[in-house]
Amino acid sequence: MTILSDPLYLFVFLGLFSPGPNVILLTASGARFGFMRTLPHLLGVALGVGIIAGLTAYGLGAILLAFPSLTLALKILASVWILWMAWGLWNAKPREVDDTDAPMTFIQALLFQWVNPKIWAVALTAMSAYPGGLSPTGEALRLASAFSGINLFVCLFWTSAGALLTYLLMAPLAWRIFMRVMALALVIFSLMVFV
Repeated sequence: MTILSDPLYLFVFLGLFSPGPNVILLTASGARFGFMRTLPHLLGVALGVGIIAGLTAYGLGAILLAFPSLTLALKILASVWILWMAWGLWNAKPREVDDTDAPMTFIQALLFQWVNPKIWAVALTAMSAYPGGLSPTGEALRLASAFSGINLFVCLFWTSAGALLTYLLMAPLAWRIFMRVMALALVIFSLMVFV
């Protein structure tokens, strides 16, 4: 089976390209800080989703499903972290007004994937719906490479789109509206964690 004929890759692309916390944050960061300053954030996301997907193949996802209290704790942590990021976007100043403000770091973006409910949902579904019939290590490598590789291009797209939006957001009102729409999208997603 080739990459183009494996339905896993289309599923992963659709799952990661659709709006979620990473898409919202990368688009906002691209608009706020530009493409180059957002690059560490972008790379942290791409690697982080691959790690989560690979660990899911080793059974970490099954552990979460077996212990509902652990799953609830993860959801609460995710919701609080997403709301905190939404608050930051709601109060975001126009691009490069404050030199002390900075985009998410590589490590912060990588760690955020551990509480990103969308990544867990897509990884668990991919593992159960599109098994490759490989050994656990083979499945882990297959999922990790599919998620990281595809998500790299997804992240490049959304970060670039955000950076291009900067030119449309020169007016303070346009900037405020854009950032607040991004913040509200994160708030909605934080509530969807519990659905």
